[in-house]
Amino acid sequence: MAAMVVGALRRGTAAAGGSSRSFARSLPRLVSTLVVAEHEGGFVKPSSLSALAAAEAIGKDGNRVSLLLGGSGPGLHKAAEHAASSHPLVSEVLVADSDAFAHPLAEPWAELLRSVQHKGGYSHVIASSTSFGKNLLPRAAALLDVSPVTDVTSISEPRVFVRPIYAGNALCTVRYTGEDPCMMSISSGKSAWVNLKSQDTERPDLANAPVVVTGGRGLKSAENFKLLEQLAEKLGAAVGATRAAVDAGFVPNELQVGQTGKIVAPELYMAFGVSGAIQHLAGMRDSKVIVAVNKDADAPIFQVADYGIVADLFEVLDELLKKLPDKK
Repeated sequence: MAAMVVGALRRGTAAAGGSSRSFARSLPRLVSTLVVAEHEGGFVKPSSLSALAAAEAIGKDGNRVSLLLGGSGPGLHKAAEHAASSHPLVSEVLVADSDAFAHPLAEPWAELLRSVQHKGGYSHVIASSTSFGKNLLPRAAALLDVSPVTDVTSISEPRVFVRPIYAGNALCTVRYTGEDPCMMSISSGKSAWVNLKSQDTERPDLANAPVVVTGGRGLKSAENFKLLEQLAEKLGAAVGATRAAVDAGFVPNELQVGQTGKIVAPELYMAFGVSGAIQHLAGMRDSKVIVAVNKDADAPIFQVADYGIVADLFEVLDELLKKLPDKK
């Protein structure tokens, strides 16, 4: 690995001493957790902060929590400083400073994770259930010859977890019985939004936005999605899309919301021309307020919506664009 991984203990240097290392070897079941964190603009992403909360749920007493950051440039080191103060359980921040980790590619990150695990001997490895986490975890788990536990929503014991099945329509309790490390991805659920701006646009990141406006196949074309973008500009919202809209080529796949896309839980979720397929509902059902606009009164989306409008979505969009003021 070309990158140099360095650790900076933030609390108490005893954990780095030889006697502590010997003690850890004598107790292989001692809880130690590695959190794979994402960052943007010099800050740890909110989804990764949820992963830190999961580390706390695994165990407060004696749990050595290390946080792994990768990338390059001044933003990485600013994020490392933020990570060091992000949670009282964080005892160490590992920084992989290399251009190889500047992009969220699973191949170099999986090799990095294997190297860090071999050196640290962690009992648990946690990542958030983002596109990056879902891409990285299975590959890294294969390299370490373990089976990952995905989309964990609750931690009952250090090796007993609750996760959704059947596209979120049921929950099951699972026990991990394999070798260390126990690798898991954490569903952030209703995490609080932190005001981070994307480097490429002033619009908030889809996974963390307080307001999301989503379009389905009912928008009919990529050109019509521009109406949704105009509404998003007025509301300061992120734009999302259904799998059907993505498959039709209306928008890129990074805007997809659902079981195979991004999981969102905004304060307000507005769905235009969205039928409400099970895999889509699994990605947005934790939204606090759901508003649905669809001309089909029997569309499944109305079963989860707090407010429903049975009407032509283009007429509703036109009225909203006329009456909503521009964002200052």
